[in-house]
Amino acid sequence: MEQVGLAAATADVSLWSLFMQAGLVVKLVMLGLIAASVWTWAIVIDKYLAYGRARRQFDKFEQVFWSGQSLEELYRTLSERNNTGLASIFVAAMREWKKSFERGARSPIGLQMRIDRAMDVTLARESEFLSARLGSLATIGSAGPFIGLFGTVVGIMTSFQAIAGSKSTNLAVVAPGIAEALLATAIGLVAAIPAVIAYNKLSADAGKLSGRMEGFADEFSAILSRQIDEKLQPRQAAQ
Repeated sequence: MEQVGLAAATADVSLWSLFMQAGLVVKLVMLGLIAASVWTWAIVIDKYLAYGRARRQFDKFEQVFWSGQSLEELYRTLSERNNTGLASIFVAAMREWKKSFERGARSPIGLQMRIDRAMDVTLARESEFLSARLGSLATIGSAGPFIGLFGTVVGIMTSFQAIAGSKSTNLAVVAPGIAEALLATAIGLVAAIPAVIAYNKLSADAGKLSGRMEGFADEFSAILSRQIDEKLQPRQAAQ
């Protein structure tokens, strides 16, 4: 009989039993935290794959760009594609370069400013794409423990209500409410801890990729600045 009672008690405090016995509010808290945990891992996997692709694309583009290939030829090759990262910055700058010279650009300063502005806009858009949905990780990481704590408070209140209703402080009376309260806390931590770690890591990775794009934009701006001087100075001297 003691073994049967022990087995029943063990079954009663299993995770599934605790969830099914919990009140509606605690169930909603647990389900919300589980959904947040799933969303966290979906973002982590998506960003891990996206950042890996971005690094490979950056390396491939830089290899072609610094190989000595003509900028005009590289632009013709890339202008027909849907570019991202360094390639999109390059195409935006070259597009502004060609438009300005086709319209008879005369001011090197104005042309340089327009090219830099085109690259800045593209850089901001690409950086925003890299950091997209990272805010969700920060929100889950900061709010997850408090949401779990809310479930804990509700569970403990349920335990006190059980004590008041049975007029007994027997452990068998208060254990289910306390257990479901601790389960809500645990799920909150399970959702929050990976979110915080992932946010810090992915934010650093996004910052490194954005830094590479900024560095390329500065280098390419210097290259175009020299070419602007070479093209416009003879024209200005002739005038």
